[in-house]
Amino acid sequence: MSLPNCPKCNSPYTYQDGELFVCPECAHEWSVEEVEVPIEVEVLVVKDVNGHQLTDGDTVSVIKDLKVKGSSSTLKMGTKVKNIRLVDGDHNIDCKIDGFGAMKLKSEFVKKI
Repeated sequence: MSLPNCPKCNSPYTYQDGELFVCPECAHEWSVEEVEVPIEVEVLVVKDVNGHQLTDGDTVSVIKDLKVKGSSSTLKMGTKVKNIRLVDGDHNIDCKIDGFGAMKLKSEFVKKI
């Protein structure tokens, strides 16, 4: 957690002393309750091969045959994947595929239906 700037002089060099924040430049002291912490919401934006934005619960279709790691089977082009869940990372779609089970896919290999 980063400490807030001083509300009086906007100094970034504040420090916490017990229940109080203290500014070494102007000697202003204020309590933790007085600090309004801005809530940062990070929105995950995932797009399919055509540039359409995907959301949790969408149905997508696989656009090319994909080898399944750890298996001799292949996920065929046109396979429908229902109720996807978006996750952060390289493989940004988490889903369950009938006949294959739980799997992670890259959004660049699917299109929104």
